[in-house]
Amino acid sequence: MGETFTRRFVLMRTFESLTEQEILALAISLEEDDARIYEDFAEGLKADYPEQSEKFKELRRQEDTHRHRLLDLHRSRFGEHVPMIRRENVRGFVNRRPVWLVRPLGLKAVQKTAELMELETKRFYEAGARRACDAGIRQLLGDLAEEERNHAHTAQQIGATKLSEGESAQHKRLFVLQVIQPGLAGLMDGSVSTLAPLFAAAFATHSSIDTFRVGLAASVGAGISMGFAEALSDDGTLTGRGHPWARGFVCGLMTTLGGLGHTLPYLLRDVRFATWIAVAVVLVELGIISWVRHRFMDTPLGSAVVQVALGGALVFAAGVLIGVS
Repeated sequence: MGETFTRRFVLMRTFESLTEQEILALAISLEEDDARIYEDFAEGLKADYPEQSEKFKELRRQEDTHRHRLLDLHRSRFGEHVPMIRRENVRGFVNRRPVWLVRPLGLKAVQKTAELMELETKRFYEAGARRACDAGIRQLLGDLAEEERNHAHTAQQIGATKLSEGESAQHKRLFVLQVIQPGLAGLMDGSVSTLAPLFAAAFATHSSIDTFRVGLAASVGAGISMGFAEALSDDGTLTGRGHPWARGFVCGLMTTLGGLGHTLPYLLRDVRFATWIAVAVVLVELGIISWVRHRFMDTPLGSAVVQVALGGALVFAAGVLIGVS
């Protein structure tokens, strides 16, 4: 492995060692790569962010224009043959994370990557213009550096552009699918399913510390179980629900927090007082769940309150009956 790395490092060229023809050839390959990446960005954003996709298509067309201008100058100066030299053959370029291969594409990650791409290419053109002795090459590289600066500004504007009504709705839908739904499922499970073992332990043992241990074990166990269940239920490729392990983490975390909310009061020594506080916490949790279902899932508030309260009351009653039996 060390030998391979050493050989690769030796084969890399320094920028200062490049001839004017090689600088032009490298510029051509950079524009080809950037154009392909922008095409991937446009394709990956087309379904969820159509307006942003069109802006990346325009950037791709501009990169093609740059490539044609560079090819025309290369033909006039050095002929038809373009040396095969790419960014990975020259020291000094920053390794790019291939975010364009990820699906679904994250809009912010795409915008940031595009901005960095343009800034790097701009610096390359500025350095090439300083080294060029040919007036035509110096002028073209200087012009392209200025245009890449404008492209970087365009990428910043894409990031600052307010999403259209349709894109905002799509963005909200993705947020609901990838964050709200798994988080809500976890919060409901953690807040409701842990009620029975917690209050059963409280009424059976009359011990705060024992009840706390039962609640803690139930919360952590439910969080792990729900997290894996959510992660393994759907890989997100067809539903657009995002990375499975990210959803699993959100679901598992919210499940654990939902259970811990009414478990923590049992750190108090007085089990009766702790139980009243736990009941109050449960009411707050059920209210939050009802509001989230109304706000993001378009469930009527009254219906959401009745459904959540009924489920919570049944589980609470089951825990009390088991605990006193």
